[in-house]
Amino acid sequence: MQRVTITLDDDLMKAIDERVATHGYQGRSEAIRDLARAGLLESKREREMSGSCIATLVYVYDHAARELTRRLANIFHDHHELSHTTLHVHLDHDSCMEISVLKGDVQSVRGLTERVIAERGVRHGKVFMVPTETRVETHSHGEHGHHGHAVPHEHLHVKSGG
Repeated sequence: MQRVTITLDDDLMKAIDERVATHGYQGRSEAIRDLARAGLLESKREREMSGSCIATLVYVYDHAARELTRRLANIFHDHHELSHTTLHVHLDHDSCMEISVLKGDVQSVRGLTERVIAERGVRHGKVFMVPTETRVETHSHGEHGHHGHAVPHEHLHVKSGG
């Protein structure tokens, strides 16, 4: 086993100490190892996902950070085909949260989300991906949909087991 020295801010250290106390760990090292393993496993699952997906990207950023809002807008404009909608929330005088709904191939969505989260001034970021597939189905919508004629069109379906 190797010994590693890391620097953590007070709030993070407090959260780790609370986890140690509430989960019955023998010490901080054991808790940090478990958290690291869980994070790496989740990251591996996300990297192994392929095909298409629908995703949410939630991030909190410093709205006063130099040119950050312009850089974020440019990133989303560069990937406009992936973005369906974004909710913008003012949290306090310094922080905003955005929740973006994205849809596309996993690699493109991952690339966009990693770019946003890595921007200087983005304080927190998390993506949640759901694997999907598109199927063409033939049916009519509603009582008067297409005058009762069945029309083939695409539907998004969540892949089972994903």
